[in-house]
Amino acid sequence: MDFKAKIITGLLLLFSFLYLGCSDHEHQSGDKKMHEHQHAFDDHTFSDIFVGAEQETIVCYKKTHRNSFYFTMFLLFTIAGVSFNQYRIKKKSAIELTKSNKIIEEKNRDILASIHYAKYLQEAILPPNKLVKEYLQESFIMYKPKDIVAGDFYWVEKCDKNIYFAAADCTGHGVPGAMVSVVCSNALNRTMKEYGLTDPGKILDKVREIVISTFERSEREVKDGMDISLCALQGNKLHWAGANNPLWISRNNAIIEIKADKQPIGKYAVNKMFTTHSIELQKNDSLYIFTDGFADQFGGEHGKKFKSANFKKLLLSIQNKSMQEQNEILNSTFEKWKGILEQVDDVCVIGVKV
Repeated sequence: MDFKAKIITGLLLLFSFLYLGCSDHEHQSGDKKMHEHQHAFDDHTFSDIFVGAEQETIVCYKKTHRNSFYFTMFLLFTIAGVSFNQYRIKKKSAIELTKSNKIIEEKNRDILASIHYAKYLQEAILPPNKLVKEYLQESFIMYKPKDIVAGDFYWVEKCDKNIYFAAADCTGHGVPGAMVSVVCSNALNRTMKEYGLTDPGKILDKVREIVISTFERSEREVKDGMDISLCALQGNKLHWAGANNPLWISRNNAIIEIKADKQPIGKYAVNKMFTTHSIELQKNDSLYIFTDGFADQFGGEHGKKFKSANFKKLLLSIQNKSMQEQNEILNSTFEKWKGILEQVDDVCVIGVKV
């Protein structure tokens, strides 16, 4: 039984005591008087008996009325006291809740400010658009993080006459993915600048070694890493290697798919050497490397994945467009497909026309 129920029960018992108790007493007195009247009927007139009974009834009524008034006043004061107590409790709770909300809001602002600062740091490892256009004149990069920071990143570098570019998808997204992306991007830079490797397959082998070595310093087992598609372009000669992510070449209204090695950059059951593919490109070929965020996006009329098959059809349908127009079409198509649904993953697509 809760507090309110106990109060009401107590009041009802009190009422019974005050009202019914008085009535029982008066009834007992009345019965006694009635008995006396029956014996005295012969000595008194009916009028005298009636007057006496009427006076007794008036006295009983006044007592009952007085007790009811006391009960009503007690009830009102009790209800007022309970209501005031509840008001104080609610007011105290509201004040405490306001303070808690204020603390949470301040912490959220601090966290959000830290994440935005992390975004600036992550953008510092991404090649600027000016550099991308200098190395790859006819190209576009569609980059759409799911959150403020991303696990996907793109990478562009020049070594001798080769232009290297890659689209990478690190484990997770948001802050954890962004932290892994910094490790993986740094490993790519070290592989070329410190170790002087130029073959895409050998680059990925060394990157994997560096990434595993970095995470092995932790006391806990870390299996994070990345999937990547890495190109080395010189004129019409392309060298390519991939970890789980393929290379698509658009040629003569068809997509040529070069499949990647089925292993990530990171710890794996059986690590094999990455394969370097050498490809002679033709004029007007278009190269596409990407992460899985576009194809895996839910949307459309039935809320299904976009899927790789539709992604291929979309790319083939825009081959007569410039790289900038292709980027705009891909962005608008993605947003239209997603609609009101949440973006499920980071998106990175790189297109280069030969």
